[in-house]
Amino acid sequence: MEKQSRKYEKQFIIVELFLLLILTFILYITNNNKIEKINNYNQTNRDIIYLKSEITNKSYEIEQLNKKIESYNDLDGQLISLKQEYYNTIKELEDKILKGESNKKIAYLTFDDGPYYNTYKVLDILDRYGVKATFFTTSINGEYCFDNKSQNCYILYQEYLKRGHTIANHTYTHGIWKGLYSSTDSFINAVKSQEDHVKNLSSGYTTNILRFPGGSASAGSNKYAIIERLRQMGYGWVDWTAGDGDGGKLYSTEQAWNNFTSSINQNIEVVLLHDYNGITTAILPDIIEYLQNNGYILLPLFYESNVINK
Repeated sequence: MEKQSRKYEKQFIIVELFLLLILTFILYITNNNKIEKINNYNQTNRDIIYLKSEITNKSYEIEQLNKKIESYNDLDGQLISLKQEYYNTIKELEDKILKGESNKKIAYLTFDDGPYYNTYKVLDILDRYGVKATFFTTSINGEYCFDNKSQNCYILYQEYLKRGHTIANHTYTHGIWKGLYSSTDSFINAVKSQEDHVKNLSSGYTTNILRFPGGSASAGSNKYAIIERLRQMGYGWVDWTAGDGDGGKLYSTEQAWNNFTSSINQNIEVVLLHDYNGITTAILPDIIEYLQNNGYILLPLFYESNVINK
Protein backbone atom coordinates (compact mmCIF):
# COMPACT_ATOMS: atom_id res chain seq x y z
CA MET A 1 0.00 0.00 0.00
CA GLU A 2 2.82 2.33 0.93
CA LYS A 3 4.62 1.35 -2.27
CA GLN A 4 1.51 2.13 -4.26
CA SER A 5 1.29 5.54 -2.62
CA ARG A 6 4.94 6.31 -3.47
CA LYS A 7 4.31 5.28 -7.03
CA TYR A 8 1.44 7.74 -7.35
CA GLU A 9 3.53 10.40 -5.69
CA LYS A 10 6.33 9.93 -8.23
CA GLN A 11 3.87 10.02 -11.09
CA PHE A 12 2.37 13.25 -9.75
CA ILE A 13 5.83 14.83 -9.46
CA ILE A 14 6.61 13.82 -13.02
CA VAL A 15 3.35 15.34 -14.21
CA GLU A 16 4.08 18.49 -12.24
CA LEU A 17 7.56 18.69 -13.74
CA PHE A 18 6.15 18.15 -17.21
CA LEU A 19 3.54 20.86 -16.70
CA LEU A 20 6.21 23.16 -15.30
CA LEU A 21 8.34 22.47 -18.36
CA ILE A 22 5.44 23.24 -20.66
CA LEU A 23 4.64 26.39 -18.70
CA THR A 24 8.28 27.46 -18.85
CA PHE A 25 8.32 26.85 -22.61
CA ILE A 26 5.12 28.83 -23.01
CA LEU A 27 6.54 31.67 -20.93
CA TYR A 28 9.76 31.58 -22.97
CA ILE A 29 7.82 31.75 -26.23
CA THR A 30 5.61 34.51 -24.88
CA ASN A 31 8.56 36.52 -23.62
CA ASN A 32 10.36 36.10 -26.92
CA ASN A 33 7.27 37.33 -28.71
CA LYS A 34 7.10 40.31 -26.40
CA ILE A 35 10.80 41.04 -26.87
CA GLU A 36 10.37 40.75 -30.63
CA LYS A 37 7.39 43.07 -30.48
CA ILE A 38 9.36 45.52 -28.36
CA ASN A 39 12.25 45.33 -30.82
CA ASN A 40 9.85 45.81 -33.71
CA TYR A 41 8.25 48.72 -31.91
CA ASN A 42 11.64 50.30 -31.28
CA GLN A 43 12.61 49.75 -34.91
CA THR A 44 9.33 51.26 -36.01
CA ASN A 45 10.00 54.28 -33.83
CA ARG A 46 13.45 54.63 -35.35
CA ASP A 47 11.94 54.31 -38.82
CA ILE A 48 9.35 56.96 -37.99
CA ILE A 49 12.03 59.32 -36.66
CA TYR A 50 14.12 58.71 -39.80
CA LEU A 51 11.11 59.28 -42.05
CA LYS A 52 10.22 62.46 -40.19
CA SER A 53 13.80 63.66 -40.70
CA GLU A 54 13.64 62.73 -44.38
CA ILE A 55 10.30 64.49 -44.77
CA THR A 56 11.72 67.59 -43.10
CA ASN A 57 14.76 67.51 -45.40
CA LYS A 58 12.62 66.92 -48.47
CA SER A 59 10.23 69.67 -47.43
CA TYR A 60 13.18 72.05 -47.21
CA GLU A 61 14.47 70.92 -50.60
CA ILE A 62 10.99 71.32 -52.11
CA GLU A 63 10.72 74.78 -50.56
CA GLN A 64 14.08 75.76 -52.09
CA LEU A 65 13.05 74.33 -55.45
CA ASN A 66 9.79 76.24 -55.32
CA LYS A 67 11.73 79.43 -54.63
CA LYS A 68 13.95 78.70 -57.63
CA ILE A 69 10.92 77.97 -59.79
CA GLU A 70 9.33 81.24 -58.67
CA SER A 71 12.50 83.10 -59.57
CA TYR A 72 12.54 81.37 -62.98
CA ASN A 73 8.90 82.30 -63.50
CA ASP A 74 9.89 85.93 -63.05
CA LEU A 75 13.04 85.61 -65.15
CA ASP A 76 11.62 87.78 -67.92
CA GLY A 77 10.84 90.49 -65.39
CA GLN A 78 14.36 90.28 -63.96
CA LEU A 79 15.91 90.49 -67.42
CA ILE A 80 13.75 93.49 -68.31
CA SER A 81 14.80 95.17 -65.07
CA LEU A 82 18.50 94.48 -65.69
CA LYS A 83 18.24 95.65 -69.29
CA GLN A 84 16.52 98.86 -68.20
CA GLU A 85 19.22 99.48 -65.59
CA TYR A 86 21.83 98.94 -68.32
CA TYR A 87 20.12 101.44 -70.64
CA ASN A 88 19.70 103.97 -67.83
CA THR A 89 23.46 103.80 -67.26
CA ILE A 90 24.16 104.39 -70.96
CA LYS A 91 21.68 107.30 -71.00
CA GLU A 92 23.54 108.88 -68.05
CA LEU A 93 26.81 108.48 -69.96
CA GLU A 94 25.27 110.04 -73.08
CA ASP A 95 24.09 113.01 -71.03
CA LYS A 96 27.58 113.51 -69.60
CA ILE A 97 29.15 113.27 -73.07
CA LEU A 98 26.73 115.83 -74.51
CA LYS A 99 27.40 118.19 -71.58
CA GLY A 100 31.17 117.80 -72.01
CA GLU A 101 31.47 116.13 -68.61
CA SER A 102 32.99 112.89 -69.96
CA ASN A 103 35.77 112.15 -72.43
CA LYS A 104 34.09 108.87 -73.40
CA LYS A 105 32.55 108.41 -76.84
CA ILE A 106 29.77 106.13 -78.11
CA ALA A 107 29.16 104.58 -81.52
CA TYR A 108 25.97 102.75 -82.42
CA LEU A 109 26.56 100.29 -85.27
CA THR A 110 23.36 99.81 -87.27
CA PHE A 111 22.66 97.47 -90.19
CA ASP A 112 19.76 98.06 -92.59
CA ASP A 113 17.62 96.00 -94.97
CA GLY A 114 18.28 92.48 -93.64
CA PRO A 115 18.13 89.71 -92.94
CA TYR A 116 20.44 88.27 -95.61
CA TYR A 117 22.49 85.11 -95.73
CA ASN A 118 25.56 87.36 -95.50
CA THR A 119 24.19 88.50 -92.12
CA TYR A 120 25.73 85.38 -90.59
CA LYS A 121 29.20 86.66 -91.52
CA VAL A 122 28.38 90.04 -89.97
CA LEU A 123 27.15 88.37 -86.78
CA ASP A 124 30.29 86.25 -86.56
CA ILE A 125 32.52 89.32 -86.84
CA LEU A 126 30.52 91.13 -84.16
CA ASP A 127 30.83 88.06 -81.93
CA ARG A 128 34.57 87.98 -82.43
CA TYR A 129 34.87 91.52 -81.07
CA GLY A 130 32.17 91.15 -78.43
CA VAL A 131 30.17 93.98 -80.05
CA LYS A 132 26.37 94.33 -80.00
CA ALA A 133 24.60 96.16 -82.83
CA THR A 134 21.13 97.13 -84.06
CA PHE A 135 19.51 95.49 -87.09
CA PHE A 136 16.77 97.43 -88.90
CA THR A 137 14.87 94.64 -90.57
CA THR A 138 12.39 94.55 -93.44
CA SER A 139 10.48 91.79 -95.22
CA ILE A 140 11.02 93.04 -98.75
CA ASN A 141 13.09 89.97 -99.67
CA GLY A 142 10.64 87.35 -98.42
CA GLU A 143 11.29 84.18 -96.49
CA TYR A 144 14.29 82.89 -98.44
CA CYS A 145 17.54 84.82 -98.46
CA PHE A 146 17.94 87.20 -101.38
CA ASP A 147 21.61 86.27 -101.61
CA ASN A 148 21.07 82.50 -101.16
CA LYS A 149 17.62 81.27 -102.15
CA SER A 150 18.27 77.80 -100.71
CA GLN A 151 18.42 79.26 -97.19
CA ASN A 152 15.56 80.48 -94.99
CA CYS A 153 16.38 83.96 -93.69
CA TYR A 154 13.47 84.23 -91.27
CA ILE A 155 15.36 82.06 -88.76
CA LEU A 156 17.81 84.95 -88.38
CA TYR A 157 15.32 86.79 -86.19
CA GLN A 158 15.98 84.26 -83.46
CA GLU A 159 19.70 84.44 -84.23
CA TYR A 160 19.82 88.22 -83.71
CA LEU A 161 18.34 87.83 -80.24
CA LYS A 162 20.35 84.75 -79.30
CA ARG A 163 23.53 86.73 -79.92
CA GLY A 164 22.31 89.71 -77.90
CA HIS A 165 21.55 92.24 -80.64
CA THR A 166 18.67 94.70 -81.00
CA ILE A 167 16.04 94.32 -83.72
CA ALA A 168 14.45 97.53 -85.01
CA ASN A 169 11.72 98.33 -87.56
CA HIS A 170 12.52 99.27 -91.16
CA THR A 171 8.93 98.74 -92.45
CA TYR A 172 7.54 95.61 -94.05
CA THR A 173 7.91 96.67 -97.69
CA HIS A 174 10.78 99.18 -97.81
CA GLY A 175 8.90 100.44 -100.88
CA ILE A 176 10.39 103.92 -101.21
CA TRP A 177 9.35 104.15 -104.85
CA LYS A 178 6.34 101.85 -104.50
CA GLY A 179 3.87 103.87 -102.47
CA LEU A 180 5.39 103.56 -98.99
CA TYR A 181 5.31 107.35 -98.54
CA SER A 182 2.19 108.03 -100.60
CA SER A 183 0.16 108.56 -97.41
CA THR A 184 0.52 108.45 -93.66
CA ASP A 185 -1.65 105.33 -93.52
CA SER A 186 0.42 103.43 -96.10
CA PHE A 187 3.56 104.05 -94.08
CA ILE A 188 2.02 103.23 -90.69
CA ASN A 189 0.51 100.02 -92.09
CA ALA A 190 3.98 98.95 -93.28
CA VAL A 191 5.35 99.68 -89.79
CA LYS A 192 2.62 97.65 -88.09
CA SER A 193 3.05 94.75 -90.52
CA GLN A 194 6.77 94.56 -89.82
CA GLU A 195 6.12 94.85 -86.07
CA ASP A 196 3.77 91.83 -86.23
CA HIS A 197 6.21 89.99 -88.48
CA VAL A 198 9.12 90.42 -86.03
CA LYS A 199 6.90 89.42 -83.10
CA ASN A 200 5.80 86.21 -84.83
CA LEU A 201 9.32 85.18 -85.86
CA SER A 202 11.04 85.99 -82.59
CA SER A 203 8.66 84.56 -79.97
CA GLY A 204 7.08 87.86 -79.02
CA TYR A 205 9.95 90.35 -79.35
CA THR A 206 8.77 93.93 -79.89
CA THR A 207 10.65 97.07 -80.81
CA ASN A 208 9.76 100.76 -80.64
CA ILE A 209 12.70 102.04 -82.71
CA LEU A 210 12.27 102.78 -86.41
CA ARG A 211 14.36 103.96 -89.33
CA PHE A 212 12.69 105.45 -92.38
CA PRO A 213 13.75 103.59 -95.55
CA GLY A 214 16.00 106.06 -97.35
CA GLY A 215 16.10 108.23 -94.22
CA SER A 216 13.45 110.55 -92.79
CA ALA A 217 13.89 113.04 -95.66
CA SER A 218 12.42 110.41 -97.99
CA ALA A 219 9.02 110.81 -96.30
CA GLY A 220 8.60 114.13 -98.05
CA SER A 221 5.54 116.22 -97.23
CA ASN A 222 4.07 113.41 -95.08
CA LYS A 223 7.06 113.33 -92.74
CA TYR A 224 5.60 115.26 -89.81
CA ALA A 225 2.20 113.59 -89.98
CA ILE A 226 3.96 110.21 -89.96
CA ILE A 227 6.17 111.24 -87.03
CA GLU A 228 3.11 112.27 -85.04
CA ARG A 229 1.45 108.88 -85.69
CA LEU A 230 4.67 107.11 -84.71
CA ARG A 231 4.80 109.12 -81.49
CA GLN A 232 1.22 108.07 -80.69
CA MET A 233 2.27 104.43 -81.22
CA GLY A 234 5.20 104.83 -78.82
CA TYR A 235 7.84 104.72 -81.57
CA GLY A 236 11.02 106.72 -81.81
CA TRP A 237 13.03 107.07 -85.01
CA VAL A 238 16.65 107.60 -85.97
CA ASP A 239 18.63 108.54 -89.05
CA TRP A 240 22.45 108.32 -88.98
CA THR A 241 25.55 110.46 -88.61
CA ALA A 242 28.21 108.30 -90.26
CA GLY A 243 28.69 105.40 -92.68
CA ASP A 244 30.74 103.93 -95.50
CA GLY A 245 28.29 104.74 -98.29
CA ASP A 246 27.28 101.12 -98.90
CA GLY A 247 23.66 102.11 -99.53
CA GLY A 248 24.86 103.55 -102.85
CA LYS A 249 27.56 102.45 -105.26
CA LEU A 250 30.78 101.20 -103.75
CA TYR A 251 33.60 100.08 -105.99
CA SER A 252 36.34 99.19 -103.52
CA THR A 253 37.20 98.70 -99.87
CA GLU A 254 39.43 101.79 -100.13
CA GLN A 255 36.47 103.93 -101.19
CA ALA A 256 34.31 102.52 -98.38
CA TRP A 257 37.07 103.04 -95.83
CA ASN A 258 37.64 106.66 -96.86
CA ASN A 259 33.90 107.32 -96.73
CA PHE A 260 33.71 105.86 -93.25
CA THR A 261 36.74 107.51 -91.65
CA SER A 262 35.87 110.94 -93.07
CA SER A 263 32.35 110.67 -91.62
CA ILE A 264 33.45 110.08 -88.01
CA ASN A 265 33.51 113.47 -86.31
CA GLN A 266 31.10 113.40 -83.35
CA ASN A 267 31.32 112.06 -79.81
CA ILE A 268 28.12 110.08 -80.29
CA GLU A 269 27.86 108.44 -83.71
CA VAL A 270 25.09 106.40 -85.37
CA VAL A 271 26.85 104.41 -88.08
CA LEU A 272 24.79 103.28 -91.09
CA LEU A 273 25.86 100.00 -92.70
CA HIS A 274 24.11 97.25 -94.69
CA ASP A 275 24.52 93.57 -93.86
CA TYR A 276 24.17 92.47 -97.49
CA ASN A 277 27.25 94.34 -98.67
CA GLY A 278 30.41 92.31 -99.17
CA ILE A 279 32.68 95.37 -99.10
CA THR A 280 31.27 96.46 -95.74
CA THR A 281 31.68 92.93 -94.41
CA ALA A 282 35.31 92.94 -95.55
CA ILE A 283 36.17 96.17 -93.70
CA LEU A 284 33.88 95.61 -90.68
CA PRO A 285 36.76 94.39 -88.46
CA ASP A 286 38.70 97.53 -89.37
CA ILE A 287 35.63 99.72 -88.67
CA ILE A 288 35.26 98.18 -85.22
CA GLU A 289 38.96 98.49 -84.39
CA TYR A 290 39.09 102.08 -85.68
CA LEU A 291 36.20 103.11 -83.46
CA GLN A 292 37.59 101.30 -80.42
CA ASN A 293 41.09 102.71 -80.95
CA ASN A 294 39.58 106.19 -81.11
CA GLY A 295 37.85 105.83 -77.76
CA TYR A 296 34.37 104.77 -78.83
CA ILE A 297 32.26 102.34 -76.85
CA LEU A 298 30.18 100.28 -79.30
CA LEU A 299 26.59 99.71 -78.15
CA PRO A 300 23.14 98.71 -79.43
CA LEU A 301 20.45 101.39 -79.76
CA PHE A 302 17.74 101.77 -77.14
CA TYR A 303 14.57 103.88 -77.06
CA GLU A 304 15.64 106.25 -74.25
CA SER A 305 18.85 107.23 -76.05
CA ASN A 306 19.34 110.89 -76.94
CA VAL A 307 19.88 109.90 -80.58
CA ILE A 308 16.32 108.52 -80.85
CA ASN A 309 13.83 111.15 -81.98
CA LYS A 310 10.56 110.88 -80.06
